[in-house]
Amino acid sequence: MKVKNLVSQSVKYPLILLVFCFASCKDAPKKTEDIKEEVAATTTDVQKPFFKLSLAQWSLHKQVFDGGNPYDFAEKANKLGFTGLEYVSALYNDVKEANYSDEAMAEFVAKSNEAAKKHGMTNVLIMIDGQGNLALADADERKKAVESHYKWVIAAAEMGCHAIRVNLAGATEEKEWIASSVDGLKQLGTFAKEHNINVIVENHGGLSSNGKLLSEVMSLVNMDNVGTLPDFGNFCIKKSEEGCEEMYDNYKGVTELMPYAKAVSAKSYNFDANGNETKIDYAKMLQIVKDAGYTGFIGVEYEGDEKGEEEGIIATRDLLVNASKNLK
Repeated sequence: MKVKNLVSQSVKYPLILLVFCFASCKDAPKKTEDIKEEVAATTTDVQKPFFKLSLAQWSLHKQVFDGGNPYDFAEKANKLGFTGLEYVSALYNDVKEANYSDEAMAEFVAKSNEAAKKHGMTNVLIMIDGQGNLALADADERKKAVESHYKWVIAAAEMGCHAIRVNLAGATEEKEWIASSVDGLKQLGTFAKEHNINVIVENHGGLSSNGKLLSEVMSLVNMDNVGTLPDFGNFCIKKSEEGCEEMYDNYKGVTELMPYAKAVSAKSYNFDANGNETKIDYAKMLQIVKDAGYTGFIGVEYEGDEKGEEEGIIATRDLLVNASKNLK
């Protein structure tokens, strides 16, 4: 029976048309939009009522170090079901090898923006490493470190990011570290404010992993564009050959840092048979985040060694979704 005859008789024989459509459409390949909807379906509950999902590029650092292209970040994050991108400056060897020249920085921005636009992604923030210690006791050296971050503030602004993530390494004595941190952040925060960029500090080892001290720093800085990026892990204050010699309570730390949070990092290492993180109670962490009134992006940062990077990313993403369903 010809299609036009079938259609003309569809009113008389509606069942025939239904069978025809089923037979001709059932084996059709899925469209990209359909695949994206299926991926997004696993995160809908989490994204609408509570937070959005971003991917920390560090989750893919092994692939990059093995010769992968860091500019594939947007495409991979999109396929894995994320909507936001958290870049890592240290993964762009082309920029580093060019000594962060204006040309190299401009190319980084252009390529990143092009990829993000192509795949419908949101540029969230850039994690900055290797640009000097912002909490150095020496004022001149601290100022140099602050100024070396300026180019990344400008890049973040040109990419539509809301923040750069910085580290507060430097002085090791508590009072000196607090004073140096406050000065370094005020200097950088003042410059960043001119470009509508937030400067956010992650608990990233040393005294910055002491939630009480870092929250004190934030209180003393007292700038609306300077805040924190609480990480569910990274609360080792002092490392040893065996692992961590001095560990800060991670739930206490996240609770202390959330009042100043402008981003959140869902760190993961390894998982048990039920899909739960073996070191971190995700439901407990998410309750802390939710109770603080946070509704922004939560970045997945898989750092384990038992799963492949993309498998670990998916496991972390799904854990966030599942753990968020039964919160108060």
